[in-house]
Amino acid sequence: MATVPSRARVVVIGGGILGCSIAYWLTKMGETDVVLLEQHQLTDGATWHAAGLVGQLRSSRNTTRMLEQSVEMYRGLEAETGQAVDWHETGSLRLACSPERVKELRRLATMAKSFGLPMDVISPEKAQELFPLMSTEDVLAAAFLPTDGYIDPASVTMAIARGARMRGATVCEHTRVTSITVDGRHCSTIQYVDRDGEPGAIECEMVVNAAGMWGMEVGKMAGVRIPATAVEHQYLLSGPIEGYTPVELGKMPTMRDPDHLVYYKPDGPGLLIGGYEPDTIAFGTTGIPSPFQRQLFDPNFDRFAQLAELGAKRTPCLETAGIRTLLNGPIPYSADADFVMGRVPELDNYYVATGFLYGIAAGGGAGKMMAEWMLEGRPSLDLWPLDVRRFSFHHTTRHFMDTRMVEMYAHHYKLAAPGSEKVTARGIRRSPLQHVLAANRAVFGSRGGWERPLWFAPEGVEAVDRPSFDEPNWFPYVGAEHRAVREGVALIDQTSFAKFEITGPGAMDAVQWLSVADMDKPVGSAIYTQLCNERGGIECDLTMTRTAPDSWYVVTGAAFGAHDMGWIRSNSPDDGSVIVRDLTSARAVINLCGPKSRDVLQQVCEDDVSNEAFPYATARELTIGSAPVLALRIGYTGELGWELHVPTEYAAHVYETLRHAGDRHGIVDVGYRAIDTMRMEKGYLYWSTDITPDTTPWEAGLGWRVSLKKGDFLGRDALVAQREAGIERKLCTFTLESMAYPVSGEAIIADGQVVGFTTSANFGHTVGKPVAYGYLPVGLLDRTEFTIEVYGEAIPAIRHDRPLYDPTSAKLRA
Repeated sequence: MATVPSRARVVVIGGGILGCSIAYWLTKMGETDVVLLEQHQLTDGATWHAAGLVGQLRSSRNTTRMLEQSVEMYRGLEAETGQAVDWHETGSLRLACSPERVKELRRLATMAKSFGLPMDVISPEKAQELFPLMSTEDVLAAAFLPTDGYIDPASVTMAIARGARMRGATVCEHTRVTSITVDGRHCSTIQYVDRDGEPGAIECEMVVNAAGMWGMEVGKMAGVRIPATAVEHQYLLSGPIEGYTPVELGKMPTMRDPDHLVYYKPDGPGLLIGGYEPDTIAFGTTGIPSPFQRQLFDPNFDRFAQLAELGAKRTPCLETAGIRTLLNGPIPYSADADFVMGRVPELDNYYVATGFLYGIAAGGGAGKMMAEWMLEGRPSLDLWPLDVRRFSFHHTTRHFMDTRMVEMYAHHYKLAAPGSEKVTARGIRRSPLQHVLAANRAVFGSRGGWERPLWFAPEGVEAVDRPSFDEPNWFPYVGAEHRAVREGVALIDQTSFAKFEITGPGAMDAVQWLSVADMDKPVGSAIYTQLCNERGGIECDLTMTRTAPDSWYVVTGAAFGAHDMGWIRSNSPDDGSVIVRDLTSARAVINLCGPKSRDVLQQVCEDDVSNEAFPYATARELTIGSAPVLALRIGYTGELGWELHVPTEYAAHVYETLRHAGDRHGIVDVGYRAIDTMRMEKGYLYWSTDITPDTTPWEAGLGWRVSLKKGDFLGRDALVAQREAGIERKLCTFTLESMAYPVSGEAIIADGQVVGFTTSANFGHTVGKPVAYGYLPVGLLDRTEFTIEVYGEAIPAIRHDRPLYDPTSAKLRA
């Protein structure tokens, strides 16, 4: 057993596949001072009983690329380490048993094409040739991805650990972490108990929480809230399959039948059959019993019966094969059923990699991404969908996790049409206008825990979402809201915006350093800007309003508050000269917008709101009715309008006052779905899809925001270098020339070749066509005609050089 040293540059907590992979990649990238602490033995948490399927395609391009890196790693691991890993690159099948599922399958195939994965949609008969044990009953189509496979979880983890040791990592088993000392924003010391019960401590410069189902507990040791524990997951090992040897079975692909909630993997003389039933049990949110080593739960045959019945329908051989065992074990899970990765916002040297539902598939690539995050400041792929900063306080509560994890687990294979919303743990964060909007027949969605109006149902129309892969039930009503803003006046509750202030004697220097725009503007200026990393990638996309010489009021998306505040704090002085304070709960936001919005506002406002007195991109303190309001003349719809930031207790009064004044102008309530249709027409971008840390302002068409004359700022050198070298791609706007329902991730095709993929898509109710954004190589920017593949159907598309709506912004500045 290795001896725990007194100090190390990096301490990794957790000896599952993720912890071992992080240690492996850290050492492979040259960092040899790495210590891994495992409370029991390697793989003894959840890794040892993982099913071992390795699938690559996910809804996120970069998550898919990360999983591709796992496959690449596993292919060569045995030769590198001398440790057998039992990798079988036999491919994977995914079945479709309904017309809607076929659409989903075609969408996945289109996404795979745009991601560069060789997925093909094949016939049921061809699928049966690849997996002869399956019945084709109800099967309409299948998708085959030949580079997927399966691997032995324990063997691959041991091989990865050996690779880490070969390069100098120290792996200490039977070493249980008991506490973590935090000094300011840094973890300094890890306390532990060794095999003999003797206490010890190790000083460190960086800590990685790769503790799997113990992720939340290890987070609490450092005062960090991490929404990752576990749920119960069952799979069945069948008896021998008559007529097939283990070698013959082992050559078959893995198979997923999501309509029947089950998956399959060859396993020795039989099959492994698992799935995602609707009534699993959350585990660990109240703590994990100690010790909990290589433990399972009692099998629940009653709960698994529904999966066994569905599995037998797809593979009738199970009826005669019998059951070797039914295994019920905890698998790591997070509050939104996706990985929890990155540096936590609370501390500067505490990293997390936990909540991995399919950790074997992700383990190799995720370890590489984490090593890059730690040694280079960020991974080579933008992983915002997996970033720990996407979570808010409520995600880490037992009330939220216990119900939401069970819902997400049950929906793992359920068909989810675009626009589908979660149903559990709702109503946690509510606007002061919630009740009045509900009375006005709002249909709510959830974002960042906030209840937000998506659309409003007219009288006689059911106020319920009916998502669809074709036209959803809200389509005509969102179109009516869209036109109401374009032609008249509307109110939009945008209280869910994250809002914070930056103050202090160093505030001016801090925002100048962080922003690409010149922030040295007069008090009352509202400035749209990007905050870039040193590579020129866009880390934040937000609006800063100068409210005093040393004070800035910042507004960003509902789900981006923790991320953006964390970025600003970590890149500002920590000497007290810059203070970042969250104001989200202090102010409601009402967006008054449309060509008649000034007429409404002037009726109820004591101040002059003419264009001369209150021009575009400025902010003023107004009195509306009897309420003090910070009004920002900006918006996300492309129309004349104001964001009215109102002290929370005045919100209902301001709303009622505006609504009453707007009655004679036909004022209406509008939801977030209409906002998205309008911003697409106007050319407004959305951070995390259209612009990310992987894209620069030059590439995104935001070069007009970059001020190279103002002096140095974060990312300036990279932006200068890119401008001089020239960009290789640029974000473009497309209209689809026949009706379709794209949502993003569709392949953009020229001359039969995939040349890009869509980043956003919606229907433009003013232009009367579907609209999409996507990046193209600069060599294609002189071309206008393309094809965009939507659910497998080739749709003619036209590229446009300017925003589709009000390209000169005359309406916006009226």
